[in-house]
Amino acid sequence: MASTYSTNTKLELISTGEKAGQWGGITNTNLQILEQSATGVLSVDMAAASITLALTDGATSNGKNIYLRLYGTLAANRTLTMPVTANRVWFIKDDTNRNGTNKYTLSVLTASGAAQAVPVGATMLCKSDGSETVTTLLEKGYVPIDHTYTPYLAVAGDQIFCNTSSAILTVTLPASPSTGDEVTIIDSRGNFNSNNVTVDRNGSNIMSAASNDTLDVNGQSSTLIYLDATRGWAYKNNTTVFPT
Repeated sequence: MASTYSTNTKLELISTGEKAGQWGGITNTNLQILEQSATGVLSVDMAAASITLALTDGATSNGKNIYLRLYGTLAANRTLTMPVTANRVWFIKDDTNRNGTNKYTLSVLTASGAAQAVPVGATMLCKSDGSETVTTLLEKGYVPIDHTYTPYLAVAGDQIFCNTSSAILTVTLPASPSTGDEVTIIDSRGNFNSNNVTVDRNGSNIMSAASNDTLDVNGQSSTLIYLDATRGWAYKNNTTVFPT
């Protein structure tokens, strides 16, 4: 009987009596795969194209690393795809440059599932059940915007530093949010009173009302959390971050 391969990391499983004289090489490769899945760190360039990770039978491959640092200046929306079937956990660190005018998105998914947006600068623990990727832990980064990026379409987990020194801004909340999603909007220059920020509800209620909101207090920091379809987005906190 020929070798088979494990589901999650594609270790080569040698059948009894097979691979005479090859056990040393196969065992060493299996140990390298185990090292990748336990401690492997890989930088992945997302600049040129979206990337589909590989889980190659009986060989080391990029999808087996536990930690993936994503980098590069994005020229379009990009996705990082984990192949189907494998039950996997892995960390993603966003070190891409998305500060161009278009504010391109970065997402992660399992090939057959829905994309999960990666907040700018975030570190995420991702889990795939073989068909769907979910985010289980999130260390937030931050994204600075000014009038050249308005309207800015937020993703869950964004911390947005808004510079309204030159003009008003609009931040559009995520479409189809899930309970517990959060977006934080911060006045980074102390100008919200003269140039405010419109919070576009994007189809969901804000504080049970079917209307957009306005942030207009200098030094304001507001975190919105999505509750449900009736309540919609609610303010988890709404404070002043520095004296004005």
